[in-house]
Amino acid sequence: MNKKEVAQVLDSIGTILELKGENPFKSRAYYNAARVIETLSEDISVLVEKGTLGELKGIGTALAEKITTLVKTGNLPYYETLKSSVPDGLFELLSIPGLGAKKVKAIYEKLNITTLGELEYACRVNRLRDLDGFGQKSQDKILQGIEQHKKYRERFLFPVAQEEAHLLSEYLKQNKNFTRLEVAGSLRRKKETIRDIDIVASCQIKHRQSLMDYFVHYEKVDQITSLGTTKSAITLKSGIQADLRLVTDAEFPILLHHSTGSKEHNTAMRTLAKSKKLKMNEYGLFRGTKKISCHSEEEIFKALGLQYIPPELREDLGEIEAARKKGLPRLYDGIPFHGLFHVHSNYSDGSNSLKEIADYGRQKKWHYIGICDHSKSAFYAHGLNEERVAQQLREIDELNERYAPFRLFKGIEVDILPDGKLDFGDEVLHTFDFVIASVHSHFKMENDTMTRRICQALRNPAVTMLGHPTGRLLLGREAYAVNMEEVIKTASQYKKIIEINCNPFRLDLDWRYGKLAKSLSVKTALNPDAHSLAGLDDYAYGIGIARKSWFETEDILNSYDLKHVLSFFKQVHTYVSTHN
Repeated sequence: MNKKEVAQVLDSIGTILELKGENPFKSRAYYNAARVIETLSEDISVLVEKGTLGELKGIGTALAEKITTLVKTGNLPYYETLKSSVPDGLFELLSIPGLGAKKVKAIYEKLNITTLGELEYACRVNRLRDLDGFGQKSQDKILQGIEQHKKYRERFLFPVAQEEAHLLSEYLKQNKNFTRLEVAGSLRRKKETIRDIDIVASCQIKHRQSLMDYFVHYEKVDQITSLGTTKSAITLKSGIQADLRLVTDAEFPILLHHSTGSKEHNTAMRTLAKSKKLKMNEYGLFRGTKKISCHSEEEIFKALGLQYIPPELREDLGEIEAARKKGLPRLYDGIPFHGLFHVHSNYSDGSNSLKEIADYGRQKKWHYIGICDHSKSAFYAHGLNEERVAQQLREIDELNERYAPFRLFKGIEVDILPDGKLDFGDEVLHTFDFVIASVHSHFKMENDTMTRRICQALRNPAVTMLGHPTGRLLLGREAYAVNMEEVIKTASQYKKIIEINCNPFRLDLDWRYGKLAKSLSVKTALNPDAHSLAGLDDYAYGIGIARKSWFETEDILNSYDLKHVLSFFKQVHTYVSTHN
């Protein structure tokens, strides 16, 4: 190792010792040694050969031995052992402005946060705001630092990409020389994370150069990656790349279909075309050398004997066969929408009072909102004990009397304990209109154990819904090991709802399981898991996931009016009680 690499290892050792809460003099010794080595004017290997490292200020015998081992072997067992004793993700947290080792240590020990994604989610739901040594300003500063850090990621959360695409396309549409223009790619398919923005447009050939110049002069451009007359690419200040492709209007429909994807869907479509003695590519649909005229995507599908396949379904998960048989679902489009569930108030870790939440719901002309604060095991989120539950229920009764016919449903988000039991007893749970059961701890269980844990909770007569079923945080934490097929079958058996958690960091139920859930008549609810008034509207992100999941209006609890929701809750609890 050279002196720079040695200094980096010594500095890392100092950081790990600080994270572990070791004697501050010990960590400082490694920090100081790193600075000494880094500023050496001579070759460190020469000092090692001479055996004179110990003569340097701040380098004692023990440190000299470790440095010698690093220089000669490129490895230090002490460092490797030390490094394995703390989660890798803590080092990434240290890259965020305002987060030193002491604060990272507090976040890890008190909130069990080990990744950047978990940290961002914790900030969004106000977990750091009330943590000793932090506060609102610290939380806001950390969020700003995370946003800056994320600019250099390869993928982006759907809302970030959607907003950037909307602003860019609105800018482009101001230029009247575009004939047609659409956002394509994974954004159009409503994927939960996005790599880049794909825009397809048509125009007259004579306008191509001026339109590309217009594109690259968008005010949010950070860098022009490529510039041509038919294809150009830019990197926006947010860090996301945007591509624009220009074609004639006759070519627009086929390129829009091709650019929307997915790759698997496109491959299956080409295979279907081939079976019909046709050829399909991004330039058109051909019979021999003759191009088949298609003025829209609908006409492309019709030419292949298919129903129109909505973009959200184009994942090669059976949509082509269903379209061939005219059996595609009539996907839910957000209408009707009567209210939502899984909303946190300032009784636990939300920002707003029950009255503020009710006023917002009435302003939106919703029929109901389901309050759903944390239960007592979620101490980090000010979870409610039995006394505070009773206090909240009294306040809800008062508001419901004042605001009728609008209704606040009495709900709770209970923790599913490691053994599958819940952290409130039946007597308390039966005081609620609905109960969401969620896993908030012990994520590292084996698949079979986690599956049994969740399925046992679903069998509980008091439970109405399963919350964020895989526990994932997009771009932040992988889903825990669980057999979702078994969970869905259990939900079906006991008539339980599996939510689509619409928080853009979750979007969980994963849409890949949606088709199975629908086939087993498992209903869903578009739950925002909101911790602020702004978060209530996150349900809209769940509509795209519901559509990708093949769900229709009757599958979505939010489409039910107040009378039908009450009836459904009663049926669920009656059914489970008689089948246990």
